[in-house]
Amino acid sequence: MEIKVPELSLVVLIGISGSGKSSFAKKLFKRTEILSSDECRALVSDDENNQASTNDAFDVLYYIAGKRLKNGLLTVVDATNVQKESRKGLIELARTYHCLPVAIVLDLPEKVCEERNLGRPDRNFGGHVIRQQAQQLKKSIRGLKHEGFRQTYILKSVEEVEAVLEIKREKLYNDKKVETGPFDIIGDVHGCFDELKELLIQLGYGINHVEANNSNFGFEVIAPENRKAIFVGDLVDRGPDSPSVLRLVMSMVNSGAAYCVPGNHDLKLQKYLNGKQVQLKHGLEVTVQQLENETSEFKKSVEQFLYSLISHYVFDNGKLVVAHAGLKEEMQGRGSGAVRSFCMYGETTGEIDEFGLPVRHNWAKEYRGKAKVVYGHTPVPEAEWLNKTIDIDTGCVFGGKLTALRYPEEELVSVQAKQVYCEPIRPIDFNDSENKLSSQQEYDDLLDIEDVTGKRIVQTRLRNNITIREENSIAALEVMSRFAINPKWLIYLPPTMSPCATSELPEFLEHPLQALNYYKKRGVEKVVCEEKHMGSRAVLVICKDEATAIKRFGIENEGIGVCYTRTGRNFFNDSEIEKAFIERVNQCLTNTNFWDKFNTDWVCLDTELMPWSAKAQALLKDQYASVGSAAGGALPVVEQALQMALNRGIKDALPSLEKFATKNKAIDKYVKAYQNYCWTVESIDDYKLAPFHILATEGQVHVDKTHEWHMTNIKEICQGDTKLFMATPYKIVDLKNQSSFDEAVQWWLDLTGKGGEGMVVKPYDFVAYGSDGLLQPAVKCRGSEYLRIIYGPEYDAPENIDRLKNRGLSRKQSLALREFALGVEGLERFVKNEPLRRIHESVFGVLALESEDVDPRL
Repeated sequence: MEIKVPELSLVVLIGISGSGKSSFAKKLFKRTEILSSDECRALVSDDENNQASTNDAFDVLYYIAGKRLKNGLLTVVDATNVQKESRKGLIELARTYHCLPVAIVLDLPEKVCEERNLGRPDRNFGGHVIRQQAQQLKKSIRGLKHEGFRQTYILKSVEEVEAVLEIKREKLYNDKKVETGPFDIIGDVHGCFDELKELLIQLGYGINHVEANNSNFGFEVIAPENRKAIFVGDLVDRGPDSPSVLRLVMSMVNSGAAYCVPGNHDLKLQKYLNGKQVQLKHGLEVTVQQLENETSEFKKSVEQFLYSLISHYVFDNGKLVVAHAGLKEEMQGRGSGAVRSFCMYGETTGEIDEFGLPVRHNWAKEYRGKAKVVYGHTPVPEAEWLNKTIDIDTGCVFGGKLTALRYPEEELVSVQAKQVYCEPIRPIDFNDSENKLSSQQEYDDLLDIEDVTGKRIVQTRLRNNITIREENSIAALEVMSRFAINPKWLIYLPPTMSPCATSELPEFLEHPLQALNYYKKRGVEKVVCEEKHMGSRAVLVICKDEATAIKRFGIENEGIGVCYTRTGRNFFNDSEIEKAFIERVNQCLTNTNFWDKFNTDWVCLDTELMPWSAKAQALLKDQYASVGSAAGGALPVVEQALQMALNRGIKDALPSLEKFATKNKAIDKYVKAYQNYCWTVESIDDYKLAPFHILATEGQVHVDKTHEWHMTNIKEICQGDTKLFMATPYKIVDLKNQSSFDEAVQWWLDLTGKGGEGMVVKPYDFVAYGSDGLLQPAVKCRGSEYLRIIYGPEYDAPENIDRLKNRGLSRKQSLALREFALGVEGLERFVKNEPLRRIHESVFGVLALESEDVDPRL
């Protein structure tokens, strides 16, 4: 006997003690798939034959089985299961997780089972137990199908059991994961044949009329570029020509050019054609009238076609689900009556609205699944994404449009209805979409604290899973809730930057040799060295106009952009200065034809905004200037007093005089160092903005470009406003060429010798990998005088610099990589129009990681 079971199913082994269920299971299923009642008794009582622990044992078994079925794993229950009552709970478990229950019965002769039990010392029960189990099995074996088992296999002898060498696992009919597209998913047609033809032609399908047969029904459809169409159902009713729609769709499905899922109107027509009693209303009466002149053979073909349609399909390795009325995550790829019902009708609240129609529960608002769900059923003025779901029924039959979603492009293509074929019972305002927040934007007005608190694991494209600890999440929540800008602007936070390894040269703490060699040793052949500006990191999100701010970010009455810090706070405290600054940047982008060049209405820029004092005034005053002022006032007096003592012949004052003279020189260097980065700001013209990354524009995250590309395009922007913008000097370094390598080192020496902060070394490619995985996106190499600000006036004294050379960088490097991966992930999710909670999972993660215990001086 060949035994076939669905790939996702609950397999219930049934048989009296000694029938060989455990041996059968071990031979044909994976160890992890088998849940044995005996083993569960052992787990809860240390004795697998302890019948007193049976209830506890089955609690454990049911719990584990539920978790496995929830995760989509085939599960085998190894117990006697000879009573209907013992199987009832398993049937309910399968229904709960929308899995198909399968019964495999080992109905062996009682004598065989008795002999086997005699040979097992742990089975010392009497023969009456075997007889009782056998009677219970015979009593219920015929009713297994009525209990709810979809498939039943009965093995009557030892030979039949031993002849089963394999359990064949079959994919469910809805499993089309190997089909990756591209697809054209078409909304509810409702008999609008002319619009369907026009839409298919617009999508590139060739439609030829041929002699009708039982396969093509008069149409030959040629799909473009290996694409396939997918119909979301409701092919019929209300519209002018349902028979022609059926002919076209049936021809496409039969030829392999299309898939189709059934709609509730299609199901009702199928029941009518099958002779069932149905009410001729809601448009079915129109279809029935149109079918009156059709042959009985055609109507039979229609009935069989509609009956054969699968409730929903899962495509592209589980990334795409198509169902008529949508589908919750826990039902996707599963088979049950509840799944089919949801696919057909969605979910209702049980209430009736003022038009006499059922009030539908908006399941899409609560959807958190990984797959994109495309559906129809409920007509909407415009198709729009909400939590990775999209309703593409744009009410063609009611005078709206017939819409298709191109996948994976996520491009919407529509044709206008030629007329109003049917007046909707519930009015639809097809003009109510202009200058209006989308459903996703309205939904994103309220973020859920549960999405960011506690321990979280964030999946990223660049670095797989990144763990956010609970204590870091709490710290981030404090900052985000009290100080952050409007979360809808907050699509990216930049990563921290690791310094280069400690220099081996005695007089340097940092030196470009280490920065360049970091990449050279990891196989990078070319890097870009950029001058490091002493300003404050600023992220700019700039829109072309206010309409873009509403359409793309869902933000009203907040201008055309924002400038924020590394921790998501407003960069400017003065709203008027901020407004003038944003408008100035916008004007520069317009002047340099940026919007047209990048085919975008918005941009996210990573920049340095100077002077440092503009944002760090309090830091300068409290941490740096106070030290400089106190030391500058005290040390000259001390030095003068010691000099007077030495002049009076007190020779013991000489060591102290030399010591404090050195301190005085160090503090003088210290003050000059931080003063290089301070100047008075009275107007916008006193700022300098140095962009270094064009992070993202509409439809693109530009991490696939080289850093040379970024610097070249940024230079063009800077030419549009040379008073505000400053192009960053940079050099491209060939690490295989020693002279190029040496030139980069000398450039750094020249920059820092003139008081410059240093340079940033980046791999030529924005994202680079080496033998040890993802490489640092950038390594900073700071000059000696700038490090004096960071580590203190006397950091370069021999005893101090020797100690500082032992600094550890591993935690800082790890932090930089994790934040880089999260930052890119957040941008990519925004560009893909994912929900704000998904974008903020990454943005919030960066902010949370910033609270890790890492030396802030690094």
